[in-house]
Amino acid sequence: MKLILKEVKKYALALLYLHCCFHCLHAQRKLPLREAIDLAVDNYGVIKAKASYRQASGESVKQAIKDYFPNVVIAAQQDYGTINGQNGPLYGFGGYGVASSGLPLSNQNWNAAFGALYLANVNWDVFAFGRAREKIEVAKRQMSRDSTDWQQEIFQHKVKVTAAYLNLAAAQKLTESYRKNLNRADTFRRTVVVRSLNGLNAGVDSSQANAEVSNAKIALTKALDFEQEQSNKLIQLLGTNETLLELDTFFVSRLPRELLDNVATSVDGHPLLQWYQSRINLSDEQSKYYNTFKYPTVSIFGVFQGRGSGFYSNYATDQSAFTSNYFDGISPDRMNYLLGVGISWNLTQPFRMRHQVRAQNLISRGLAAEYEMTQQQLNAQLVLANQKLKNALDNYLEAPVQVKAASDTYLQRSVLYKNGLTNLVDVTQALYLLIRAETDRDIAYNNVWQALLLKAAASGDFDLFLEEI
Repeated sequence: MKLILKEVKKYALALLYLHCCFHCLHAQRKLPLREAIDLAVDNYGVIKAKASYRQASGESVKQAIKDYFPNVVIAAQQDYGTINGQNGPLYGFGGYGVASSGLPLSNQNWNAAFGALYLANVNWDVFAFGRAREKIEVAKRQMSRDSTDWQQEIFQHKVKVTAAYLNLAAAQKLTESYRKNLNRADTFRRTVVVRSLNGLNAGVDSSQANAEVSNAKIALTKALDFEQEQSNKLIQLLGTNETLLELDTFFVSRLPRELLDNVATSVDGHPLLQWYQSRINLSDEQSKYYNTFKYPTVSIFGVFQGRGSGFYSNYATDQSAFTSNYFDGISPDRMNYLLGVGISWNLTQPFRMRHQVRAQNLISRGLAAEYEMTQQQLNAQLVLANQKLKNALDNYLEAPVQVKAASDTYLQRSVLYKNGLTNLVDVTQALYLLIRAETDRDIAYNNVWQALLLKAAASGDFDLFLEEI
């Protein structure tokens, strides 16, 4: 008898410990699904990164627009050196030639003075057969691609967060069911122990009852472990530092208001398809841009120049006619201007660009194939989602019937056992049927919302799910 009382005390303490763990796990602030979605969208790193990429593309559009503006260059230089010249050809290979100008005297001299050059230059590629316009369009298409990429990432992350939320809600419901099962098994075990002590049942029944309680504890621990895993997945998707979450799952206990009334039949507006289409548009625009390089460029230009020199105008006849005064040397006393229009055309460029344009067109074809494949997959997912929604609804309506029957069976077997009219094996089997029915019920309720989420994900309309919670 002392051994039996010791076992009873041990199981009671273990049950109290598990209850405290469960209570601590859920003693957190409630996190509604809408708040979880908003929190995830604001904090998730990938979404932040793609938002930055979208903003960077917007700046690239501004840059492409301003690239069409004319180049306006101003420059000033002040030098000190000699001006010895020599008759003969000269090519400043590699940009290292010295631009000294002067008379080709018979002897080298080291007369040096200050000199200066001041200029303003305007150069504008005014017409290049639409090259500037296409460059701007390419930048806009790139911004559109990054924007749709950001939007589809938000959409997909909302779906992921909602799925993780529903998975955690299901895990919490299963944990609650297994906790009730442990309480039920422990209550029944106490009854068996008392009856065994009074000689109304065989002693082996108490051992079997203890085994059932131990099995219920293990099942509850596994359920807690699974719940913690699902909680950790949700926390990662939220992008927060929280460790424990309590969900607001009231909406899971009811059916969505509109299940099959608004059956989506098209996926054309899906954010993922819009992203694929933006990639195709960008590739097509790049092909047009590359094609403009086949044509010439018409430019207009203008230069205004002022020069100063410490060498006087009679230096050709008098090599002493110069000054080393700094201010006399840098003061401009000769002005020139130049206006012109020019055209440049690399005649071999069309042969090179033809292959690049062809390559870009092939890339567009590949992207179009990806678009078609994704569209087919989404259509198949939409059909499957509608089927799953119907099946989940059937299971939802059938689950309470199973739970009622299993509960009545367990109650009947328990009463019969207490009156000595059946054995413990029958009671145990009824207990298994009951926990399975309760588990099926919890999963069936959750599966309706999972199917609705799958439908929203396949159709690209997340509001289809969000409006029901």
